[in-house]
Amino acid sequence: MSETALPTRAPWSIRRRLVVGVVALVAVVSVLIGTVSVLALRQSLLQRLDAQVQEVMHAVTSGPGAGQLPGGPEALGGGLVIAISADGELQGVVVRGPGDAEELTDAQLEEVLAAPSTGISTVELSDLGSYRVQVRTAQTGEVVAVGLSMSEVDTTTRTLLVIFGLVTLAALGAAALVAIGVVRVALRPLGRVTETATRVSGLQLASGDVAITERVPDAEADPRTEVGQVGAALNKLLHHVESALVSRQESEEKVRRFVADASHELRTPLASIRGYAELTRRIDDDLPEDAIRSLDRIESESIRMTGLVEDLLELARLDEGQGLVLGEVDLVRIVTDAVGDAYVSAPDHDWEVDAPEPPLTVEGDSARLHQVVVNLLANAQRHTPEGTSVRVSLADRGEIVEMTVADDGPGIDPELQPRLFERFARGDTSRSRATGSTGLGLAIVAAVVEAHRGTIEVQSTPGDTRFVVRLPKRRGAEAEEAPGLAD
Repeated sequence: MSETALPTRAPWSIRRRLVVGVVALVAVVSVLIGTVSVLALRQSLLQRLDAQVQEVMHAVTSGPGAGQLPGGPEALGGGLVIAISADGELQGVVVRGPGDAEELTDAQLEEVLAAPSTGISTVELSDLGSYRVQVRTAQTGEVVAVGLSMSEVDTTTRTLLVIFGLVTLAALGAAALVAIGVVRVALRPLGRVTETATRVSGLQLASGDVAITERVPDAEADPRTEVGQVGAALNKLLHHVESALVSRQESEEKVRRFVADASHELRTPLASIRGYAELTRRIDDDLPEDAIRSLDRIESESIRMTGLVEDLLELARLDEGQGLVLGEVDLVRIVTDAVGDAYVSAPDHDWEVDAPEPPLTVEGDSARLHQVVVNLLANAQRHTPEGTSVRVSLADRGEIVEMTVADDGPGIDPELQPRLFERFARGDTSRSRATGSTGLGLAIVAAVVEAHRGTIEVQSTPGDTRFVVRLPKRRGAEAEEAPGLAD
């Protein structure tokens, strides 16, 4: 039982990583600075508040009578708490403002006097909030507690936190904008390097001129910068690729010239051999039977060799882009004539044509396109047993004409299909061959279709083999990418 593969997350671009990294760094630094500043300020405010608590405690315990203040507690500012425990009796006041004092409740008195007697501590009083409280025993034996409200410290801290938060958000926004601009400018040369690589990838290097003139500009190929190192490396790679392609093209052209020259030169001696064999056979009454059989073999092999030489010469001409005589070609007439000839030469097969009413024309070479149909029909006849049905259909696909040659024979070996249109590719043993084959028929078909800027593909399973040729009606328009074969 296979598990469903989870979708992978798309990788982040360098631009996003840099911007996020800069913003994250600014955020961390801002939070760190804000935290340290707030904590330092709060600690400073607490120290000042504790000093005030000590001053009030000193005034309370050293004044005229323990637990009394000159002018009364109302003379002090708001936020003051004084609690006194004497002879088991508790009393205390909270000063909310100048001239505004209230007595503490019993619960509040107990909370104030319960504070640690060592140092100054923070006490949470009911309905009053947080206070910094100091407890001390006076010389008279009374326990005195003095506290100052932390409301101002808390308010100042919260205000500072809000300010730092707003400043941090503004800093993050500014950092993001600046980072986007800086990264965009910094990566602009890399974009030009990418554009160069994209243009090179669009060049047609499989055939024709293989020169690669595209290069990264010198400004983006300075090895002293990181982007320049990429540009310089790409230029070096393009130079090596161009050199290799030029060398390969020169080698292929030498081979093509050799094949064309050899094929051309072989035509004359092969014709002579065939002629002498036919001439000698005319006097077969004076020749022994073995000699007559040998002459028959010489004549048949010369015919086969002549066909091979003609095919090689044809391929050489197509490789050089020669020999196309363009004009308006009616494919319906070509297919009908070719199927009629195939019926006469191979009546043991069932031949069928499915075509629209003529004309169905394309711009091309009539003789070469006729050769395409003939070769495909001959391939179907040669590699299928007697009684096989071969169907040729034509269809108008707008700017494309589609021709399909299908048979219900035993099919093509899947291992052979990827190289079926290569030169000297032979059919597998699952297809019987009644006559000799040069292995160049389908290679010529592919070369002629390519010369007409069309496409050809094959799909084969036992009982259903289809060769589909798509030709543009006008050579100025490329054939569309071949869709999947119809069922």
